[in-house]
Amino acid sequence: MNVVVVESPSKAKTINKYLGPGYKVLASFGHVHDLPAKDGSVLPDDDFAMLWEVDTASAKRMKDIGDALKTSDGLILATDPDREGEAISWHVLDLLRKKKLIGDKPVQRVVFNAITKKAVLDAMANPRDIDVPLVDAYLARRALDYLVGFNLSPVLWRKLPGARSAGRVQSVTLRLVCDREAEIERFVSEEYWNLSALLKTPRGDEFEARLVSTGGNRLPPRGVTNGEDAGKLKALLDGAAYTVDSIEAKPVKRNPSPPFTTSTLQQAASSKLGFSASRTMQVAQKLYEGIDLGGETVGLITYMRTDGVQMAGEAIDAARSAIGDQFGSRYVPDKARIYSTKAKNAQEAHEAIRPTDFTRIP
Repeated sequence: MNVVVVESPSKAKTINKYLGPGYKVLASFGHVHDLPAKDGSVLPDDDFAMLWEVDTASAKRMKDIGDALKTSDGLILATDPDREGEAISWHVLDLLRKKKLIGDKPVQRVVFNAITKKAVLDAMANPRDIDVPLVDAYLARRALDYLVGFNLSPVLWRKLPGARSAGRVQSVTLRLVCDREAEIERFVSEEYWNLSALLKTPRGDEFEARLVSTGGNRLPPRGVTNGEDAGKLKALLDGAAYTVDSIEAKPVKRNPSPPFTTSTLQQAASSKLGFSASRTMQVAQKLYEGIDLGGETVGLITYMRTDGVQMAGEAIDAARSAIGDQFGSRYVPDKARIYSTKAKNAQEAHEAIRPTDFTRIP
């Protein structure tokens, strides 16, 4: 029997069902270590040593994992496939080693981008070691959060009573806000007028026509610079007879949007559904961890924290097949569209956010 550690209890039940009786899946409920909220938790003069503590709830969960490990053949760390997930696996392993519960038992790290039976079994068949550079990135970020926040927050509390905290992110955000405010103050306003006429077609359809030339001369952008000139042009347009000089019809090509990343998912949910970012991520988390469909818990989307827009080859093939079956072959392009992230330093370790099964329609 192998002990498998994941982050959430709902995920643990689903994965245990996929893996069968040879595995015991337990949840860490997120991080098991944290820095105490007191001075000296990060020591810059001692190579940035970090003093961790385990709270009562985490201690109980670690005891459950440790007890299960005593009678197991090995440990499999299957926390989320991002930096925080890698850090949780590292913390769990560190605590178990300090309690001398690992011994010579094999320790493996597995990651899956979707909670489906195939994805979980494929991950189990391809284990790896803990990604040390990813853990180092977490430690650097956590130390920076602590050092900046611990020194900056007291200043904020003195200057703005009732403020909660300041830190690495808030400091940069404040700088961006200040720079933008300065740019607004430097802006020189310029008066200009646009003139439009609301017209109707013979069928009664309304459309808006904008004035683009006068006296045979084309108006430059922001060409009407004062109300007096605008009033004169308006007087000419009021009650005038309008005729259609020419009609030009041309095809317009529109490309589909790339698959969702975390940020574009949040933007779409906000504009189309009115969701806040936090609500979007709560819903996405549930869809990732799994929904009960007819007695079986199924993960419906891939991991929802990603900067990548690329998709796995089998997912592209499945999407093309589903489009052909549902809408017809004329809607399937000859070649698959391949998207890539143009932003520098994008975290492209994961796929874009996509359905785990394209044949499962609402």
